[in-house]
Amino acid sequence: MSLNRRQFLKCMGLAGVSTGAAASTAEASTAPHAGNDWHAMLTDLTLCVGCRKCEWACRKANGPTDPGPIDAYDDPSVFEQRRRTNSISLTVVNRVGPTRDDEKPTFVKSQCMHCCEPACASACLVGAYRKSKLGPVIYDESVCIGCRYCMVACPFDMPAFSYNSPTRPAIHKCTMCFERLAKGDGAPACASICPVEAITFGKRSELLALARRKIAAEPKRYVNHIFGEYEAGGTCWLYIAGRPFEELGFPANVGTRPYPELTKGLLSAVPFIQVIWPAVLMGAYAFSHRRETATSANDARDTTEGTEPGSES
Repeated sequence: MSLNRRQFLKCMGLAGVSTGAAASTAEASTAPHAGNDWHAMLTDLTLCVGCRKCEWACRKANGPTDPGPIDAYDDPSVFEQRRRTNSISLTVVNRVGPTRDDEKPTFVKSQCMHCCEPACASACLVGAYRKSKLGPVIYDESVCIGCRYCMVACPFDMPAFSYNSPTRPAIHKCTMCFERLAKGDGAPACASICPVEAITFGKRSELLALARRKIAAEPKRYVNHIFGEYEAGGTCWLYIAGRPFEELGFPANVGTRPYPELTKGLLSAVPFIQVIWPAVLMGAYAFSHRRETATSANDARDTTEGTEPGSES
């Protein structure tokens, strides 16, 4: 897989942390891959009508502020600019197109992709992220130190930093309504409210099978691609669409390998570097100090030899 500049920086962000990050990577990469049993979501972008009720339901379920009246989300002017998730809106809907008069726009819902092997968990110094046994990638604000390595590492640019409090750093992202799932209270808020059933909640294996059936049944309606089946090692948020995903703003070069695997070799060298590098620095300092001492002694000797007997200092 070829890496562009941004992906290289993401890998360096993952690799340039510490031994703690190395341990976190090992944990994330060796965790049982129970992907078939994980909870997951499938978004059919050919069905989405851009009503943004999912945005309203997400904010109502997760806060931190009141979402306001649901009718306010009917305002189409919000689609004039492309938006990304932030500390208040954990999911956003953007409009793509139309580019022709006879073409309909495509509405794209974005949120955390809940990777099978999450890069954010690998990059986190303190273990604030973890892949839950249910499938969602969850975050513990109480241990976060605000380093924001997760924002650099995420191949989908989903974690959002909260700047509201200088003393309490916090990252915000979709959790797939994890608390609701843990209690067995039904589907996540966005899937529950969708009026056109563009969002389907279920087990990952079942949703992949459903997506394949839809594509096979209507090959002219869908491109033959399930985004998230293999991207970045696979995700628990899946998409099907009627247009190539790169045209809809999805990253085209994330590859199929889990991001933690891209830095295993580098991170395994961290403990070795921590032992060797101080010795190298001390050796360089000692060599430099000897040179300075020798130079000072030579300068003093030259000064003494250049002074005539009986002359005043």
